[in-house]
Amino acid sequence: MNQTYTTAQKLKQLFFILLPIFVTQVGMFGLTFFDTTMSGHYDPVDLAGVAVGSSLWTPIYTGLSGVLLAIPPIVSQLMGKKEHNKISFSIIQAGYLAIIMALLLIVIGYFALDPILASMGLEKEVQSIATRYLYALSIGIIPIFLYFVLRSFIDALGQTQVTMFITLVSLPINIGLNYLFINGIWIFPELGGVGTGFATSITYWMMLIMALYIVHHNEPFASFKLFSLFHHLSWTKWKEILTIGIPIGFSIFFETSIFSAVTILMSNYDTHTIAAHQSAINFASLLYMVPLSISSALTILVGFEVGANRLKDAKIYSWIGVSLAVAIAFISGIILLAFRTDIAGIYTNDQKVLELTSQFLIYAIFFQLSDAVQAPIQGALRGYKDVNITLIMCLISYWVIGLPLGYLFANYSSFGPFGYWIGLIAGLGTGAIFLTTRLYFIQRNQFVLKPI
Repeated sequence: MNQTYTTAQKLKQLFFILLPIFVTQVGMFGLTFFDTTMSGHYDPVDLAGVAVGSSLWTPIYTGLSGVLLAIPPIVSQLMGKKEHNKISFSIIQAGYLAIIMALLLIVIGYFALDPILASMGLEKEVQSIATRYLYALSIGIIPIFLYFVLRSFIDALGQTQVTMFITLVSLPINIGLNYLFINGIWIFPELGGVGTGFATSITYWMMLIMALYIVHHNEPFASFKLFSLFHHLSWTKWKEILTIGIPIGFSIFFETSIFSAVTILMSNYDTHTIAAHQSAINFASLLYMVPLSISSALTILVGFEVGANRLKDAKIYSWIGVSLAVAIAFISGIILLAFRTDIAGIYTNDQKVLELTSQFLIYAIFFQLSDAVQAPIQGALRGYKDVNITLIMCLISYWVIGLPLGYLFANYSSFGPFGYWIGLIAGLGTGAIFLTTRLYFIQRNQFVLKPI
């Protein structure tokens, strides 16, 4: 990354970092996307089972891996300060932390999974598929957490095209393995939706192996010599990572878990409604990759500028990112409204599921408009290492306002299952307003304390 002086230079550097991140995010999302769609074409029951399993896995994975999102602002600020010698130690300590978190998740999941699924009142076959899918996915928990550490290191150096390459190689492998495991081709057993769990776990291991090879052999990563020295556990460094990472992780968990909570609450509806809801949420999540990618890019760029004490540049990057996200959201919203039936057809051939998915997708338009504001601003705030107030704002927006409001609309109005989506929209919109206020406050006070 380099210092920029004009808006045009900032846009160029933003896109240089952003576009590979976007491809990477879409590719990572594609692992779940193809799990869902390919399971749906096998059988609606498999779609429902994988959907429930994904709804449990996604918030837990994103929340815990969100703790590791402390790495980009730590590394990018060290780069801005030109303290390169401290980066390797930070990455190794984050790797130790990732392994501990992964092992704890596996142990807790082993004891807690069956009671959680049993409490959801699912159809017996749907519950069975969800259980076996998550057991298969657990094989890949350690490698995906370690890969997340290496990916954060690579991206924080501004080399986002490298993780894009890894993702582009991995995605077709995952699709091929899905096909083999779902349908029982050649020597592979026919496992239906459960097979996607095994396919994804194998893909996670391959991604880790590729990342390890690259950071060990290729520049500029090899010059940091990540594996040349053995580092003992450093509680001081863990404290730094956790102090920044825990609020980030919980903020992400509060946001993603509300979608999972809605999926669980909707388990009282029939299988077709669950499948349609999950299909629409799945596509809404695909659209979310745009503001999420901008968010990741802003964390890196804002962190780099803050580390170099160029606060004016950090502010400009923040609002360029938000403006870009909002503009894209308006365009994609128009496309979604016009082609929602065709989009629903990607997920299912079942006519009832198709019709319900088309209706849910109308609400997804309003999701992305709120996401276009709140996601980039969260990324900018992480670049400033301002994470604690964001945590409180997310908790209030999603769980105090969004979910209760959705429950009221779903159960005490004629909206039925669509009421939950209205609540989600309200929560995301409230979060966007809160976070915009916070970013303005941080930038104003930093300028007062440290004038440019």
